[in-house]
Amino acid sequence: MNKKWMMACVAVLLTGASLLAQEAALGPPESIVADGVPTISAAVAESAGRYGAYRSAALADWNPTKREMLISTRFGDTPQLHLVSTPGGARRQLTFFPDAVTNGRYHPNGGDYIVFMKDIGGGEWYQLYRYELTTGDVMLLTDGKARNLMGPWSTKGDTLAYMSTRRTGKDTDLWVMNPADPKSDHLLTKLEGGGWEALDWSPDDKKILLKEDLSINESYLWLVDTTSGEKTALTPRDAKEKVSYGEGEFSKDGKGIYVTTDKESEFQRLAYLDLATKQPKYLTTKIPWDVDAFRLSHDGRRIAFVTNEAGAGVLHVRSTGSESDAPLPKLPAGVIGMLHWQHDSRELGLAIVNARGPGDVYSIDVPNGKLSRWTNSEAAVKTDAFPEAELVKWKSFDGREISGFLYRPPAAKFAGKRPVLVVIHGGPEGQSQPVFLGRGNYYLNELGIALIYPNVRGSTGYGKTFSLLDNGFQRQDTYKDINSLFDWIGAQSDLDASRICVTGGSYGGHMTLAISTFYSDRIKCSVDIVGMSNLVTFLEHTEAYRRDLRRVEYGDERDPKMRDFLEKIAPMNHVDQIKKPMLVVAGKNDPRVPVSESVQIVAALKKEGTPAWYLMATDEGHGYRKKVNQDFQFYATVEFLKQYLLK
Repeated sequence: MNKKWMMACVAVLLTGASLLAQEAALGPPESIVADGVPTISAAVAESAGRYGAYRSAALADWNPTKREMLISTRFGDTPQLHLVSTPGGARRQLTFFPDAVTNGRYHPNGGDYIVFMKDIGGGEWYQLYRYELTTGDVMLLTDGKARNLMGPWSTKGDTLAYMSTRRTGKDTDLWVMNPADPKSDHLLTKLEGGGWEALDWSPDDKKILLKEDLSINESYLWLVDTTSGEKTALTPRDAKEKVSYGEGEFSKDGKGIYVTTDKESEFQRLAYLDLATKQPKYLTTKIPWDVDAFRLSHDGRRIAFVTNEAGAGVLHVRSTGSESDAPLPKLPAGVIGMLHWQHDSRELGLAIVNARGPGDVYSIDVPNGKLSRWTNSEAAVKTDAFPEAELVKWKSFDGREISGFLYRPPAAKFAGKRPVLVVIHGGPEGQSQPVFLGRGNYYLNELGIALIYPNVRGSTGYGKTFSLLDNGFQRQDTYKDINSLFDWIGAQSDLDASRICVTGGSYGGHMTLAISTFYSDRIKCSVDIVGMSNLVTFLEHTEAYRRDLRRVEYGDERDPKMRDFLEKIAPMNHVDQIKKPMLVVAGKNDPRVPVSESVQIVAALKKEGTPAWYLMATDEGHGYRKKVNQDFQFYATVEFLKQYLLK
């Protein structure tokens, strides 16, 4: 070997080592503005980064002409659409955008193109696009400005219904279009408010089933004439009982619709609503849990549905008209969703996620009970030993039982009482379920932090009475549920009540701010992610199309008494009570919780002298979707917890 060449190689290696030493710290990506956040150790990024190196798969649609799936998964920075041609086969990427593409639907007549929905920078002003399978060409179908939500295909398969704010920027109207001929696009029905959704077309395509949501517990069904655009009420508006409807599909004979509803029940039941009599027949009364989703087979002979049983999903398949479940193969335990029947009406596609699997797609050939696994999602860290969720319960201030999921760090690795991270879900009408924790497993396995995911009052999955216990003037009761959780933590022999951090996103972020304000003495620090610091300013500045829906949940800030109450409980108005360090995470383009909610709380904390770290992504909205941003948020959180929770 040439001596000069060898010495040059050594010099290069030494120079590289020197550069690595100089670069032993990590700054934020160009997309993130960081304030008060220290430089991240490269060692943290190296060890923690592995826990963010995984992908999941979600089912979007079946190809209508062959046994092939359209899925959403991530190979680069964001999830995109991919084709999988056989169970366990390679994923062939179709879309390549900087922003996520998570849903797409084949043209039912031939599958020659796909219609998908995408926004820019997390702003949620979604547009519809057509993707040509043969050429890969992409065409914008909508106006590029309004918020557009894709709806169902017509029975004939040549027309797509969708919702759009194009007319006023606030009201969500019903539009229809033949995506192969964008000039066919036209407004079918003018509507008021932002809570409308097109559910299905009648078998003869003369009617569209339309749902109007006023709140989590009040919605109405309408039938729209597809020629005139005239809408007719299908469910009564003057009923004494407020009723919620979820999903809905026409029966194949057009004489009725299948729906999920909590009418005359605490839970969402599957029901058949006869269009002639308007009377429902309940199909799942014997199951005391919510039916989260259902899907009717293309021939109308089978119906698949998922029940939410204490947070876990249970799949059922029945012949229509029967109350007996068909035998099914054993599925991995977890949360089940994204039901799609293959066009032969034999094979059902679905997705499953659980504590040890980030999300994969399966199918069941129902007549012969054969289970096929279409994707095997990879993770840089072996997931076999990740802890399963433990269901825990505690009594709140008023004696009501509250539950949640506890994940314990490995006892063999971490001795003594463990610090706790309390993770509060958003919604408020959300529900924490035992899904894949992803980066959260780093807190368990490497930092020895226990994780608790509470389902405070107002959460769904436990009956509609429970889901309404946080509305309006009852808002503070949810804060008290967390305070009672702190008592429960203190009674556990392996948990350290003196080292608690609380975190959450969206409404969970608001809860984080509230707990940090009113129970500051019970925590060591907090991480607020896109949370509302004042429900009044939030309601005044959230996007107009969603404002009325939020007022039903939080209270109408235009009412003087409600406004006074909301101002009274606003963390923004009691910043002097926040004594513990806080990390605040925001997205500049957030249409739900405006970035101003984060800006104002950070400024107030700094004025008080309370340690405040702040991250704001310029290319994100309501939570970070791009992996580079997610990673830096994670690294900053790890550093924050090391500095303020673990010491």
